[in-house]
This record gives sequence, C-alpha cells and structure tokens, in this order.
Amino acid sequence: MSGLLELDDVKVHFPVRRGLLFERTVGHVHAVDGVSLSVPAGRTYGLVGESGCGKTTLGRAVLRLTDLTSGRVLFDGTDLAALPAEEMRRARRRLQMVFQDPLGSLNPRQNIEAILTEGMAAHGLGGDRAARGARVAEILERVGLPASALGRYPHEFSGGQRQRIGIARALAVEPDLIICDEPVSALDVSIQAQVLNLLEELQDSLGLTYLVIAHDLAVVRHISDVIGVMYLGALVEEAPSDALYASPRHPYTRALMSAVPVPDPAVEDTRERILLRGDLPSPAAPPPGCRFHTRCPWRQPERCATERPELTELADGHRVACHYAAGIADGSIRPTADLAPHLLGPPTAGQEAARAAG
Repeated sequence: MSGLLELDDVKVHFPVRRGLLFERTVGHVHAVDGVSLSVPAGRTYGLVGESGCGKTTLGRAVLRLTDLTSGRVLFDGTDLAALPAEEMRRARRRLQMVFQDPLGSLNPRQNIEAILTEGMAAHGLGGDRAARGARVAEILERVGLPASALGRYPHEFSGGQRQRIGIARALAVEPDLIICDEPVSALDVSIQAQVLNLLEELQDSLGLTYLVIAHDLAVVRHISDVIGVMYLGALVEEAPSDALYASPRHPYTRALMSAVPVPDPAVEDTRERILLRGDLPSPAAPPPGCRFHTRCPWRQPERCATERPELTELADGHRVACHYAAGIADGSIRPTADLAPHLLGPPTAGQEAARAAG
C-alpha cells in the first residue's frame, strides 16, 4: 500500500459487560474486524455499507476518537495509533471531520466566528485576532456563505448552510485529510448536489484528500475515485468507482447495486433484482467463515462457512473477498434455490460450458 492514509488490519472491538455489582466481560462487539485500505493524497476514497457495518466507527478510529483494539493507522508515514495523547492532539490539525448532523456538531452557544476561530486558536494558527478574522472571511467565501454570517448562531441557518459551516470549520486549521461521515444524508436532494460539488471544488483548489463515508451509492459514485464496500465490520470489495459500478464482483455488492433505482423505466422493469433473505448477523457473534455466507444467494457447501476469504485482486485495482467471485461472474456458479429462487432461470452459455467441462 502507498498513500497519505493507510490502514493495516484495523480492529475495533467493544466489550460486552454484564453484572450489577461486579461487571464482567462476556464477549465483544466486532464493530471493525480487520480492515486494510489506502487513500492516496489528493484523491477520494468512498466507504459504503448498510447501517451498522462499522464504517463510522472506522472513521472515528482514524482520528482516535475511538480507541483501536489492534492494527495500524499510518498518516503520512506516522502510526497514529502509537502516538502519545499530546502528539495526537497536534496531529489532528491535519486530519479533520465533517459530521452527519450539521446542527448537532455545532456549539449552539457560539456564533460562527467563534466556531471557526476556536480551532485556529487551539493550534496557534492565523496570527492575531485581525489576521484570524481575515482568514475566517476568506473561508466563508470559499464555502459560499456571506461575511455577515459571522455574528449569527447555528440555529439561524438552514441545514445546507450549517453543513457548509461544518466544512468551513474543518478548513480553518488547514487540514490535509477530511473524513466526511454521511455529509449529505440529512439534506434535501438538491442541496446534496450543491454540497458535493463544493467538496469537489475545494479538493481541486486546495489539494484535499477525502475519506467519504456513506450508505447512498449514488453519492459515493459522484465524488469517489475508489470505493470500498463494508459488511459486518469487514471490507468485502474495493475497486475504482467506474469499475465497481460497471462490474460488481462480490454478491453483497451486487445486491446493493440492484437496489439502486434506474431512471430509465424500460431498464428498471427488466433488470436483475437481488432480494437478500435472513437477518443481518449480530456483530457480537459474527458467523464463521465468510461473514456474508448466511445471506449469500451463491453460497456453496465448501469453504464459505469455514474459511474467511481474503481480499484478492481479480483485475487491475479490483479486490474482492469471495472464494467464488470468478465463478459467479462467468455464470458457472448458480444461485442457491432456497436463498434466491427469483434469480434462477435458463442456464447461461457459461453455465452450459461449465457443466459440459465437469
């Protein structure tokens, strides 16, 4: 791996405790369980997955807002997980976060000027008060807000404007990496596009690096260079954005893609739908082998339930954690009847060839 941010086998496990007088640990919630990825400088890495898969915990672990159980977080060659508290506080100037709820992440008792200058003062940036005021006015202009906003409070702004303030707060300390945790999920669709376009413009002009966490595949595709798909604390697929959408290889990714609506009615009525059956397993007791095998339409009797697959490169930059990804792609492995009867149809040419060879 080579990038500004590199994660090496990161794990975040939360203890499950019971007892009234004497607490004891009876297990662990495997929120993040062995994630490795790399984010090159000046690029955007999109991290997607359903709620509860561990993507937000992973983002917080990068900033050490959540303690790591094991693994390494390398930022510009420095292992953040090994830094003492004071050095980590200084390092956070270069790593900032834009939170999902723009109102909840802003101090309601501070006006916008105080919110934007607080981080600058904490890190000794911007010089005197006059210089900081000029810097804040410049940042507000970059994010599309008037200078008159400085004396107002967060509740006086719309949701989209508050998210712009959150972005401005992150920019105030001149970071290199910004972690965007569901940055537009609380906004109207039209405002979402404006905020995403703003993030792209800031990246082009300031050379920023983004780790974008989202569950909306359309949002991630719009802004990301590389996309990683998480399921139950693990990365199951990673590929360049266009390659992932053109040819998803992991069964879980294929199921996610099939749920994205297509604006063409003719295509929408005829395209493949993958309806997953069964409940999402608990991260406190993840299934052995492949984490997805309990719901996978292409589950096989060998290996799936006993051997955890590694992320393996199938094409240029396209990594998949599935034992049978190649066979599923060429059609030689068919869906399991009890899990996906709606996917079973006439055998394809690839399936016929596999049967003839077998």
